[in-house]
Amino acid sequence: MKIGIPKEIVPHERRVGLTPDSLAALAKLGLEVLVEDGAGEGAFISNGEYEKGKAKIVSAADVFGESDIVVKIHKPMDHPRLGKHEADALKEGAVLIAFLYAAVNPELVKRLGARRVTAFSMDAVPRISRAQSMDALSSQANVAGYKAVLIAATALGKYLPMMTTAAGTIRPARVLVLGAGVAGLQAIATARRLGAVVWGYDVRPVVKEQVESLGAKFLEFDLGVKDTQDKGGYAKELTDEAKRKQQQMLADKTKEFDVVITTALIPGRPAPRLVTKETVAAMKPGSVIVDLAAETGGNCELTEADKEVVKHGVTIIGPTNLPSTLPVHASQLYGRNVVELLKLIVKDGKLNLDFSDEIVKGACVTHNGSKPA
Repeated sequence: MKIGIPKEIVPHERRVGLTPDSLAALAKLGLEVLVEDGAGEGAFISNGEYEKGKAKIVSAADVFGESDIVVKIHKPMDHPRLGKHEADALKEGAVLIAFLYAAVNPELVKRLGARRVTAFSMDAVPRISRAQSMDALSSQANVAGYKAVLIAATALGKYLPMMTTAAGTIRPARVLVLGAGVAGLQAIATARRLGAVVWGYDVRPVVKEQVESLGAKFLEFDLGVKDTQDKGGYAKELTDEAKRKQQQMLADKTKEFDVVITTALIPGRPAPRLVTKETVAAMKPGSVIVDLAAETGGNCELTEADKEVVKHGVTIIGPTNLPSTLPVHASQLYGRNVVELLKLIVKDGKLNLDFSDEIVKGACVTHNGSKPA
C-alpha cells in the first residue's frame, strides 16, 4: 500500500501531516510513502530529508491519485493546483486521515461517501486511555496553550515575573486562564514558568487538583449546577441561568488580572461566552486577552477571529491556528498521533479494519459510502 502526504493548501498553514521521523514506523507497517514536492517546507523539512527515509517525492496529482491512504491536517477543499476538490482527487475507495469535523461538515462527508472513501477524523478519536497516543486534538491544543502565553507576554506592557532591580521591585503580572483542558493547563504551566501569578477557572470542579498541582490557584463559583462534565471529559453547556451567574462572577474577578487567556470549548457548539463587553470595559487599560476559542465565536464578546483589536484600552487577540506557528513540533506530534492510528488499522501492508474496536468505529466517519454500523 502507498501512503501519501500532500502539501496543505490552507493559507498560512505551515504544518505537514507526517514528518521524516515517522517514516521508519511506516516502513514497518509495509507502507510505501509518497510526499508532495515541498510538503514539509513550512516546517523546515526538505524533500531530501524525506528521501533519506526512503520516501518518494511526487506531484500533488500523484499523491492523491496513487495513494491508498492520504494523511492531511485540514479537511479536503478545492485545490488550486489540481483544479478540483481534494475529495474528488482521491482514489475511489482510498483511506483519508485528517481533522474533518464531520458534524459541522455533512456535505463533505457525503462527498467522501460518494467516492467510497474510508475517512478517519482525528477530532473524533475517542477520549479513552487506550487512545491517548492518537489524541491529536490534545497534542495540538498543548501547542496552542503554550504559544498563547508567549503572545500575551509580548502584547502586555509589563514584565510577567517579579523583578528586583536597583530601581526597585516590580510586582509579577496576574494571569487568569479560563478553561482547564489541555490548552488551559499548558497555558497555566507556561505562565507559571515565566514567573506570573496564575489562577485557573473551569466549570468542572474535578480539574481543581490539576490546576493546583501546577502551582496556580483555582477560582471556585457556585453556579447551582452539579453535572458539568460529559462522558468524554468535556464541559457541558450550562443552563441560561448558570451562564448568567458565571458571566457576573467572572466579571467581578476578571478586572483584577493583567492577562486573561480563554480556552473554553464545547464540542459541536459555539464557544461559551465568558467575557462580556461590559467585563472588558471594567478591565485595567493595558490588559491583554488571548482568546483561543476565536474560531468558534470566541469566549470574549469582542473577539475578532485572526485579529488583534483594542477595546476600552484592552488588547484582544483571537488566533485561530496557533499550532501552525510552531510547525516543527506541532507536525511531529500530529504525525506520531497518526502513526499510532495507522498501527491499529494497517497489518502487514494491508488495511485491516475492525469495527468492533471502539477507536476504529469512533474515528471512522464514512466507510464504503456510509457511517460504519
